[in-house]
Amino acid sequence: MRASRLEVQPISGALGAEVHGKTLGIIGLGRIGQAVARRASGFAMPVLYHSRHPLSPEEEEALNVSRVSLPQLLHASDIVSLHVPLTEKTRHLIGRTELGLMQRTAYLINTTRGPVVDEAALAEALAQGRLAGAGLDVYEEEPRVHEGLLGLSNVVLLPHLGSATYETRVKMGMMVVENITAVLAGKEPPNRVGSPGTP
Repeated sequence: MRASRLEVQPISGALGAEVHGKTLGIIGLGRIGQAVARRASGFAMPVLYHSRHPLSPEEEEALNVSRVSLPQLLHASDIVSLHVPLTEKTRHLIGRTELGLMQRTAYLINTTRGPVVDEAALAEALAQGRLAGAGLDVYEEEPRVHEGLLGLSNVVLLPHLGSATYETRVKMGMMVVENITAVLAGKEPPNRVGSPGTP
């Protein structure tokens, strides 16, 4: 009896990319951006950052980060992670031009605010293979997702659920209590939204 031939199916579609040793670009190195940078050190990732408020040399050394221009960051990073507030200056901060500066093997992660990224330009870049992939949990016109992103195999779409753990939700509730308590006592709330003096 003749032995049947073993068919080996390619699994390349199920393979991802390691982050160990890859260059991480962080746009917006505030509290959350710094937390991401600290986590990246565990994967031996060189970290570049671009921020309107540069860190001191001592802070940069402690976090092991290097400040560069936005074009430099986009060109050199394997993964770009966005952590900026939504303002008129950051709306469509990442558009067709900026995506064109990124490596074809790079990934864009947006967990900040949807309109920071031009979703039409992103969908086009992903569909044409000019970007390896994207991870989004915020959208330009929430809750609607740009139709060009739907069905693409190189994008991960999630609701904004980074805080969806029991422990985090309890901490969020306690922060509200602490802020209310401080205001009622005539003190500065510990987690003010906006700068002092603003409504």
